[in-house]
Amino acid sequence: MADTSHVLSLILGGGKGTRLYPLTQERSKPAVSFGGKYRIVDIPLSNSINSGFKKIYLLTQFNSASLHNHIADSYTFDRFSGGFVQILAAEQTFEHSASYEGTADAVRKNLVHFRPQNPSHYIILSGDQLYHMDLKAFFDQHVASGADVTIATTAVNRRDASGFGIMKIDDKNRITEFMEKPKPDLNIDDWKIPQAARSPSLPAEKEYLASMGIYIFNAKTMEEILDNDKTDFGKEIIPMSIKTKKVNSYIFSGYWEDIGTIRSFYEATLDLTTSNPQFNLFDEAKPIFSHPSNLPPCKMSQATVTESLTCEGSIIKDSMITKSVIGMRSIIESGSIIKGVILMGADFYESDEGRANNQKAGIPNIGIGRHCHIEKTIIDKNARIGDNCQINVSGKKYEDGDHGLFYSAEGIIIIRKNAVIPAGTII
Repeated sequence: MADTSHVLSLILGGGKGTRLYPLTQERSKPAVSFGGKYRIVDIPLSNSINSGFKKIYLLTQFNSASLHNHIADSYTFDRFSGGFVQILAAEQTFEHSASYEGTADAVRKNLVHFRPQNPSHYIILSGDQLYHMDLKAFFDQHVASGADVTIATTAVNRRDASGFGIMKIDDKNRITEFMEKPKPDLNIDDWKIPQAARSPSLPAEKEYLASMGIYIFNAKTMEEILDNDKTDFGKEIIPMSIKTKKVNSYIFSGYWEDIGTIRSFYEATLDLTTSNPQFNLFDEAKPIFSHPSNLPPCKMSQATVTESLTCEGSIIKDSMITKSVIGMRSIIESGSIIKGVILMGADFYESDEGRANNQKAGIPNIGIGRHCHIEKTIIDKNARIGDNCQINVSGKKYEDGDHGLFYSAEGIIIIRKNAVIPAGTII
Protein backbone atom coordinates (compact mmCIF):
# COMPACT_ATOMS: atom_id res chain seq x y z
CA MET A 1 0.00 0.00 0.00
CA ALA A 2 1.51 3.31 -1.12
CA ASP A 3 1.91 6.12 1.43
CA THR A 4 -0.76 8.77 0.84
CA SER A 5 0.04 11.10 3.74
CA HIS A 6 1.87 13.62 1.56
CA VAL A 7 -0.38 13.58 -1.51
CA LEU A 8 -2.01 16.87 -2.48
CA SER A 9 -5.15 17.06 -4.60
CA LEU A 10 -5.29 20.13 -6.85
CA ILE A 11 -8.68 20.94 -8.37
CA LEU A 12 -8.56 23.37 -11.28
CA GLY A 13 -11.42 25.85 -11.07
CA GLY A 14 -11.69 26.44 -14.81
CA GLY A 15 -11.73 29.49 -17.05
CA LYS A 16 -14.61 31.59 -18.34
CA GLY A 17 -16.80 28.60 -19.21
CA THR A 18 -18.11 30.21 -22.38
CA ARG A 19 -19.66 26.96 -23.66
CA LEU A 20 -21.90 26.81 -20.57
CA TYR A 21 -23.02 30.43 -20.90
CA PRO A 22 -25.39 31.86 -19.61
CA LEU A 23 -25.16 29.48 -16.63
CA THR A 24 -21.64 30.86 -16.18
CA GLN A 25 -22.63 34.51 -16.56
CA GLU A 26 -22.38 35.12 -12.81
CA ARG A 27 -20.44 32.05 -11.61
CA SER A 28 -17.60 29.75 -12.64
CA LYS A 29 -18.29 26.33 -14.19
CA PRO A 30 -17.55 24.38 -10.99
CA ALA A 31 -20.10 26.53 -9.13
CA VAL A 32 -22.99 25.70 -11.50
CA SER A 33 -25.81 23.82 -9.76
CA PHE A 34 -26.06 20.12 -10.58
CA GLY A 35 -28.54 17.40 -9.68
CA GLY A 36 -30.89 19.72 -7.81
CA LYS A 37 -28.82 20.13 -4.63
CA TYR A 38 -25.14 19.98 -5.59
CA ARG A 39 -22.56 22.08 -7.42
CA ILE A 40 -20.37 20.56 -10.16
CA VAL A 41 -17.27 21.06 -8.00
CA ASP A 42 -18.75 18.66 -5.42
CA ILE A 43 -17.96 15.78 -7.80
CA PRO A 44 -14.12 16.00 -7.85
CA LEU A 45 -14.09 17.06 -4.19
CA SER A 46 -16.13 13.99 -3.22
CA ASN A 47 -13.99 11.69 -5.35
CA SER A 48 -10.90 12.96 -3.56
CA ILE A 49 -12.41 12.72 -0.07
CA ASN A 50 -13.93 9.26 -0.67
CA SER A 51 -10.52 8.02 -1.86
CA GLY A 52 -8.79 9.22 1.29
CA PHE A 53 -7.08 12.28 -0.19
CA LYS A 54 -8.15 15.10 2.11
CA LYS A 55 -5.45 17.70 1.52
CA ILE A 56 -7.17 19.61 -1.24
CA TYR A 57 -6.42 22.91 -2.94
CA LEU A 58 -8.94 24.57 -5.25
CA LEU A 59 -7.36 26.94 -7.78
CA THR A 60 -9.82 29.64 -8.87
CA GLN A 61 -9.79 32.76 -11.00
CA PHE A 62 -12.92 33.66 -12.95
CA ASN A 63 -16.34 34.60 -11.45
CA SER A 64 -15.27 32.83 -8.28
CA ALA A 65 -17.34 34.49 -5.50
CA SER A 66 -20.17 31.95 -5.67
CA LEU A 67 -17.68 29.07 -5.67
CA HIS A 68 -15.76 30.50 -2.72
CA ASN A 69 -18.97 30.88 -0.70
CA HIS A 70 -20.01 27.32 -1.44
CA ILE A 71 -16.65 25.88 -0.39
CA ALA A 72 -16.58 27.93 2.82
CA ASP A 73 -20.12 26.80 3.72
CA SER A 74 -19.64 23.13 2.82
CA TYR A 75 -16.16 21.76 3.53
CA THR A 76 -14.77 21.94 7.04
CA PHE A 77 -12.62 19.13 8.46
CA ASP A 78 -12.03 18.52 12.15
CA ARG A 79 -8.60 19.41 13.52
CA PHE A 80 -7.65 15.74 14.04
CA SER A 81 -8.10 14.59 10.43
CA GLY A 82 -5.34 16.75 8.97
CA GLY A 83 -7.62 17.44 6.03
CA PHE A 84 -8.54 20.74 4.43
CA VAL A 85 -10.04 22.33 1.35
CA GLN A 86 -8.17 25.55 0.72
CA ILE A 87 -8.97 28.08 -2.01
CA LEU A 88 -6.06 29.60 -3.91
CA ALA A 89 -7.41 32.46 -6.00
CA ALA A 90 -5.19 34.06 -8.62
CA GLU A 91 -3.09 36.69 -6.86
CA GLN A 92 -0.70 39.41 -7.90
CA THR A 93 2.84 39.14 -6.49
CA PHE A 94 6.23 40.70 -7.17
CA GLU A 95 7.08 37.63 -9.30
CA HIS A 96 4.01 37.39 -11.53
CA SER A 97 0.76 39.03 -12.60
CA ALA A 98 -2.58 38.10 -11.07
CA SER A 99 -4.12 35.98 -13.82
CA TYR A 100 -3.47 32.32 -14.58
CA GLU A 101 -2.46 31.84 -18.21
CA GLY A 102 -3.43 28.16 -18.26
CA THR A 103 -3.69 25.00 -16.16
CA ALA A 104 0.05 24.48 -15.81
CA ASP A 105 0.62 28.16 -15.10
CA ALA A 106 -1.96 28.01 -12.30
CA VAL A 107 -0.07 25.17 -10.59
CA ARG A 108 3.34 26.80 -11.17
CA LYS A 109 2.26 30.07 -9.55
CA ASN A 110 1.09 28.20 -6.46
CA LEU A 111 4.06 25.87 -5.92
CA VAL A 112 5.22 28.28 -3.23
CA HIS A 113 2.04 27.40 -1.28
CA PHE A 114 2.39 23.65 -1.85
CA ARG A 115 6.03 23.18 -0.88
CA PRO A 116 5.51 23.70 2.89
CA GLN A 117 3.30 20.56 2.84
CA ASN A 118 6.36 18.56 1.70
CA PRO A 119 4.28 16.79 -0.99
CA SER A 120 5.33 13.45 -2.44
CA HIS A 121 2.76 13.55 -5.26
CA TYR A 122 0.16 15.80 -6.84
CA ILE A 123 -3.23 14.62 -8.12
CA ILE A 124 -4.59 17.09 -10.70
CA LEU A 125 -8.38 17.07 -11.10
CA SER A 126 -10.72 19.11 -13.26
CA GLY A 127 -13.48 21.07 -11.55
CA ASP A 128 -16.15 20.35 -14.18
CA GLN A 129 -16.33 16.61 -14.88
CA LEU A 130 -18.85 13.95 -13.86
CA TYR A 131 -17.53 10.56 -12.70
CA HIS A 132 -16.97 8.20 -9.76
CA MET A 133 -13.30 7.15 -9.56
CA ASP A 134 -11.29 5.34 -6.90
CA LEU A 135 -8.34 7.72 -6.91
CA LYS A 136 -6.54 5.46 -4.41
CA ALA A 137 -6.44 2.63 -6.98
CA PHE A 138 -5.21 5.16 -9.55
CA PHE A 139 -2.48 6.29 -7.15
CA ASP A 140 -1.45 2.75 -6.19
CA GLN A 141 -0.96 1.82 -9.87
CA HIS A 142 1.08 4.98 -10.41
CA VAL A 143 3.44 4.17 -7.54
CA ALA A 144 3.73 0.48 -8.43
CA SER A 145 4.60 1.29 -12.05
CA GLY A 146 7.48 3.58 -11.14
CA ALA A 147 6.10 6.24 -13.49
CA ASP A 148 6.93 9.91 -13.20
CA VAL A 149 3.49 10.87 -14.45
CA THR A 150 0.29 8.86 -14.89
CA ILE A 151 -2.62 10.09 -16.98
CA ALA A 152 -6.17 8.83 -16.49
CA THR A 153 -7.57 7.83 -19.88
CA THR A 154 -10.93 6.67 -21.16
CA ALA A 155 -11.59 4.50 -24.21
CA VAL A 156 -13.40 6.20 -27.11
CA ASN A 157 -14.47 5.26 -30.63
CA ARG A 158 -12.93 6.77 -33.76
CA ARG A 159 -15.65 9.39 -34.17
CA ASP A 160 -15.24 10.75 -30.65
CA ALA A 161 -11.44 10.55 -30.80
CA SER A 162 -11.39 13.74 -32.89
CA GLY A 163 -12.58 15.72 -29.89
CA PHE A 164 -9.83 14.65 -27.48
CA GLY A 165 -6.12 14.39 -26.94
CA ILE A 166 -5.31 10.80 -27.96
CA MET A 167 -2.62 8.61 -26.37
CA LYS A 168 -0.62 5.80 -27.93
CA ILE A 169 0.52 3.20 -25.38
CA ASP A 170 2.67 0.07 -25.42
CA ASP A 171 1.84 -3.32 -23.90
CA LYS A 172 2.89 -2.08 -20.44
CA ASN A 173 0.65 1.02 -20.48
CA ARG A 174 3.52 3.41 -21.10
CA ILE A 175 2.46 6.37 -23.24
CA THR A 176 4.74 6.71 -26.24
CA GLU A 177 2.99 9.43 -28.26
CA PHE A 178 0.31 12.10 -27.90
CA MET A 179 -1.92 13.61 -30.59
CA GLU A 180 -4.25 16.57 -30.02
CA LYS A 181 -7.72 16.09 -31.62
CA PRO A 182 -6.88 14.04 -34.75
CA LYS A 183 -8.88 15.06 -37.81
CA PRO A 184 -11.74 12.68 -38.70
CA ASP A 185 -10.16 11.63 -42.02
CA LEU A 186 -6.70 10.89 -40.52
CA ASN A 187 -5.74 7.21 -40.35
CA ILE A 188 -4.78 6.47 -36.75
CA ASP A 189 -5.14 2.67 -36.79
CA ASP A 190 -1.71 2.25 -35.25
CA TRP A 191 -2.93 4.22 -32.19
CA LYS A 192 -5.43 1.53 -31.18
CA ILE A 193 -5.21 0.13 -27.65
CA PRO A 194 -2.87 -2.93 -27.59
CA GLN A 195 -4.72 -6.15 -26.86
CA ALA A 196 -2.52 -6.80 -23.83
CA ALA A 197 -3.65 -3.52 -22.28
CA ARG A 198 -7.37 -3.95 -22.97
CA SER A 199 -9.76 -4.74 -20.15
CA PRO A 200 -12.61 -7.20 -20.89
CA SER A 201 -15.03 -4.47 -19.74
CA LEU A 202 -14.07 -2.11 -22.59
CA PRO A 203 -16.60 -2.07 -25.47
CA ALA A 204 -15.11 -3.49 -28.66
CA GLU A 205 -15.82 -0.33 -30.68
CA LYS A 206 -13.84 1.85 -28.26
CA GLU A 207 -10.33 1.34 -29.61
CA TYR A 208 -8.53 4.58 -28.72
CA LEU A 209 -7.46 6.23 -25.47
CA ALA A 210 -8.45 9.83 -24.70
CA SER A 211 -6.99 11.90 -21.91
CA MET A 212 -9.45 12.72 -19.13
CA GLY A 213 -7.42 15.70 -17.94
CA ILE A 214 -6.73 13.88 -14.65
CA TYR A 215 -3.08 13.37 -13.73
CA ILE A 216 -0.75 12.16 -10.99
CA PHE A 217 2.74 13.68 -10.83
CA ASN A 218 5.64 12.84 -8.61
CA ALA A 219 6.41 16.07 -6.77
CA LYS A 220 10.00 16.16 -8.02
CA THR A 221 8.79 15.66 -11.58
CA MET A 222 6.27 18.49 -11.21
CA GLU A 223 9.00 20.91 -10.15
CA GLU A 224 11.18 19.92 -13.11
CA ILE A 225 8.57 20.06 -15.87
CA LEU A 226 7.18 23.41 -14.70
CA ASP A 227 10.59 25.06 -14.73
CA ASN A 228 9.74 26.88 -17.98
CA ASP A 229 7.12 29.21 -19.42
CA LYS A 230 4.70 26.54 -20.73
CA THR A 231 1.14 27.32 -19.65
CA ASP A 232 -1.08 24.31 -20.38
CA PHE A 233 -0.86 20.69 -19.20
CA GLY A 234 -2.79 19.05 -22.03
CA LYS A 235 -1.32 20.93 -24.98
CA GLU A 236 2.26 21.54 -23.79
CA ILE A 237 3.42 19.91 -20.54
CA ILE A 238 2.10 16.40 -21.20
CA PRO A 239 3.48 16.09 -24.79
CA MET A 240 6.82 17.43 -23.54
CA SER A 241 6.85 15.01 -20.59
CA ILE A 242 6.21 11.98 -22.81
CA LYS A 243 9.51 12.68 -24.57
CA THR A 244 11.61 13.01 -21.41
CA LYS A 245 9.81 11.19 -18.56
CA LYS A 246 8.14 7.85 -17.91
CA VAL A 247 4.47 8.65 -18.50
CA ASN A 248 1.92 5.88 -18.04
CA SER A 249 -1.78 5.48 -18.77
CA TYR A 250 -4.40 4.48 -16.19
CA ILE A 251 -7.35 3.17 -18.20
CA PHE A 252 -10.63 4.08 -16.52
CA SER A 253 -13.58 1.97 -17.64
CA GLY A 254 -16.38 3.68 -15.70
CA TYR A 255 -18.75 6.47 -16.70
CA TRP A 256 -17.10 9.82 -17.32
CA GLU A 257 -18.59 12.95 -18.85
CA ASP A 258 -17.04 16.34 -19.48
CA ILE A 259 -20.10 18.51 -18.83
CA GLY A 260 -18.71 21.58 -20.53
CA THR A 261 -21.59 22.43 -22.88
CA ILE A 262 -25.28 23.23 -22.40
CA ARG A 263 -26.24 20.06 -24.27
CA SER A 264 -23.97 17.75 -22.24
CA PHE A 265 -25.03 19.44 -18.98
CA TYR A 266 -28.72 19.08 -19.83
CA GLU A 267 -28.46 15.43 -20.88
CA ALA A 268 -26.24 14.39 -17.96
CA THR A 269 -28.59 16.04 -15.48
CA LEU A 270 -31.77 14.49 -16.86
CA ASP A 271 -30.06 11.08 -17.03
CA LEU A 272 -30.09 11.20 -13.21
CA THR A 273 -33.87 10.70 -13.35
CA THR A 274 -33.71 7.33 -15.14
CA SER A 275 -34.09 3.95 -13.42
CA ASN A 276 -30.41 3.13 -13.93
CA PRO A 277 -28.55 6.42 -14.30
CA GLN A 278 -25.01 6.34 -15.59
CA PHE A 279 -23.95 8.47 -12.64
CA ASN A 280 -25.35 7.03 -9.43
CA LEU A 281 -26.23 9.51 -6.68
CA PHE A 282 -27.53 6.70 -4.46
CA ASP A 283 -24.27 4.83 -3.83
CA GLU A 284 -23.73 5.00 -0.05
CA ALA A 285 -20.09 3.96 -0.45
CA LYS A 286 -19.44 6.94 -2.73
CA PRO A 287 -21.51 9.84 -1.37
CA ILE A 288 -21.49 13.23 -3.04
CA PHE A 289 -20.83 15.84 -0.38
CA SER A 290 -22.25 19.33 -0.47
CA HIS A 291 -23.64 22.10 1.70
CA PRO A 292 -26.08 20.76 4.33
CA SER A 293 -29.26 22.67 3.63
CA ASN A 294 -31.31 22.07 6.82
CA LEU A 295 -34.45 22.58 4.73
CA PRO A 296 -37.86 20.92 5.27
CA PRO A 297 -38.95 17.98 3.08
CA CYS A 298 -40.43 18.57 -0.35
CA LYS A 299 -44.20 19.13 -0.07
CA MET A 300 -46.57 18.01 -2.84
CA SER A 301 -50.29 18.71 -3.02
CA GLN A 302 -52.13 16.52 -5.53
CA ALA A 303 -49.12 16.60 -7.87
CA THR A 304 -48.27 13.90 -10.40
CA VAL A 305 -44.50 13.32 -10.56
CA THR A 306 -42.84 10.68 -12.76
CA GLU A 307 -39.14 9.98 -13.47
CA SER A 308 -38.00 13.09 -11.62
CA LEU A 309 -35.84 14.29 -8.75
CA THR A 310 -37.37 16.71 -6.26
CA CYS A 311 -35.21 18.40 -3.65
CA GLU A 312 -35.67 19.68 -0.13
CA GLY A 313 -37.75 22.71 0.59
CA SER A 314 -39.78 22.54 -2.62
CA ILE A 315 -43.54 23.12 -2.75
CA ILE A 316 -45.38 21.58 -5.70
CA LYS A 317 -49.11 22.15 -6.10
CA ASP A 318 -51.49 20.17 -8.32
CA SER A 319 -49.06 20.03 -11.27
CA MET A 320 -47.72 17.39 -13.62
CA ILE A 321 -43.95 16.89 -13.61
CA THR A 322 -42.20 14.46 -15.95
CA LYS A 323 -38.49 13.66 -16.35
CA SER A 324 -37.32 16.79 -14.59
CA VAL A 325 -34.94 17.84 -11.83
CA ILE A 326 -36.49 20.19 -9.30
CA GLY A 327 -33.96 22.08 -7.18
CA MET A 328 -34.15 23.27 -3.58
CA ARG A 329 -36.84 25.79 -2.59
CA SER A 330 -38.61 25.43 -5.94
CA ILE A 331 -42.19 26.70 -5.99
CA ILE A 332 -44.51 25.31 -8.67
CA GLU A 333 -48.09 26.59 -8.62
CA SER A 334 -51.19 24.61 -9.59
CA GLY A 335 -52.14 23.56 -13.10
CA SER A 336 -48.61 23.61 -14.55
CA ILE A 337 -47.02 21.01 -16.83
CA ILE A 338 -43.25 20.55 -16.47
CA LYS A 339 -41.48 18.16 -18.83
CA GLY A 340 -37.74 17.75 -19.42
CA VAL A 341 -36.98 20.77 -17.22
CA ILE A 342 -34.01 21.52 -14.97
CA LEU A 343 -35.38 23.92 -12.35
CA MET A 344 -32.49 25.05 -10.17
CA GLY A 345 -34.70 26.46 -7.42
CA ALA A 346 -34.01 29.47 -5.25
CA ASP A 347 -31.49 30.79 -2.75
CA PHE A 348 -34.21 32.01 -0.37
CA TYR A 349 -37.93 32.00 0.36
CA GLU A 350 -39.89 35.18 -0.26
CA SER A 351 -41.73 36.57 2.73
CA ASP A 352 -45.50 37.09 2.70
CA GLU A 353 -44.85 40.82 2.59
CA GLY A 354 -42.52 40.40 -0.37
CA ARG A 355 -45.07 38.33 -2.26
CA ALA A 356 -47.76 40.93 -1.59
CA ASN A 357 -45.50 43.69 -2.87
CA ASN A 358 -44.78 41.61 -5.98
CA GLN A 359 -48.50 41.32 -6.66
CA LYS A 360 -49.00 45.07 -6.35
CA ALA A 361 -46.09 45.73 -8.72
CA GLY A 362 -47.21 43.09 -11.23
CA ILE A 363 -44.04 41.05 -10.68
CA PRO A 364 -44.30 37.23 -10.55
CA ASN A 365 -43.15 35.47 -7.40
CA ILE A 366 -40.00 33.35 -7.49
CA GLY A 367 -40.81 30.00 -9.06
CA ILE A 368 -43.30 28.86 -11.68
CA GLY A 369 -46.78 30.37 -11.73
CA ARG A 370 -50.19 28.82 -12.40
CA HIS A 371 -51.13 27.02 -15.61
CA CYS A 372 -47.67 27.14 -17.19
CA HIS A 373 -46.45 24.62 -19.75
CA ILE A 374 -42.66 24.30 -19.92
CA GLU A 375 -40.54 21.73 -21.77
CA LYS A 376 -36.83 21.19 -22.56
CA THR A 377 -35.73 24.20 -20.52
CA ILE A 378 -33.09 25.05 -17.93
CA ILE A 379 -34.38 27.57 -15.40
CA ASP A 380 -31.60 29.13 -13.33
CA LYS A 381 -31.93 30.15 -9.70
CA ASN A 382 -34.39 32.76 -8.42
CA ALA A 383 -36.17 33.03 -11.78
CA ARG A 384 -39.73 34.39 -11.76
CA ILE A 385 -42.13 32.88 -14.28
CA GLY A 386 -45.63 34.35 -14.31
CA ASP A 387 -48.98 32.60 -14.77
CA ASN A 388 -50.00 31.09 -18.12
CA CYS A 389 -46.50 31.06 -19.63
CA GLN A 390 -45.55 28.60 -22.38
CA ILE A 391 -41.88 27.84 -22.90
CA ASN A 392 -40.51 25.63 -25.67
CA VAL A 393 -43.82 23.96 -26.51
CA SER A 394 -44.90 25.84 -29.64
CA GLY A 395 -42.43 24.08 -31.93
CA LYS A 396 -40.74 27.34 -32.89
CA LYS A 397 -37.00 27.04 -33.47
CA TYR A 398 -34.55 29.69 -32.28
CA GLU A 399 -31.01 30.34 -33.37
CA ASP A 400 -28.39 29.68 -30.73
CA GLY A 401 -27.67 32.80 -28.72
CA ASP A 402 -29.25 35.60 -26.71
CA HIS A 403 -32.92 36.43 -27.31
CA GLY A 404 -33.50 39.00 -24.59
CA LEU A 405 -35.79 37.22 -22.12
CA PHE A 406 -34.04 33.91 -22.71
CA TYR A 407 -31.05 32.16 -24.26
CA SER A 408 -31.17 29.29 -26.74
CA ALA A 409 -28.63 26.50 -27.25
CA GLU A 410 -29.23 23.47 -29.51
CA GLY A 411 -32.98 23.59 -28.99
CA ILE A 412 -32.69 24.01 -25.22
CA ILE A 413 -34.11 27.20 -23.70
CA ILE A 414 -32.22 28.74 -20.78
CA ILE A 415 -33.92 31.19 -18.41
CA ARG A 416 -31.23 33.22 -16.66
CA LYS A 417 -30.66 33.59 -12.94
CA ASN A 418 -32.99 36.23 -11.43
CA ALA A 419 -34.89 36.51 -14.73
CA VAL A 420 -38.47 37.85 -14.75
CA ILE A 421 -40.81 36.26 -17.34
CA PRO A 422 -44.13 38.18 -17.40
CA ALA A 423 -47.44 36.34 -17.18
CA GLY A 424 -48.75 35.06 -20.52
CA THR A 425 -45.30 34.97 -22.19
CA ILE A 426 -44.91 32.47 -25.03
CA ILE A 427 -41.36 31.43 -25.96
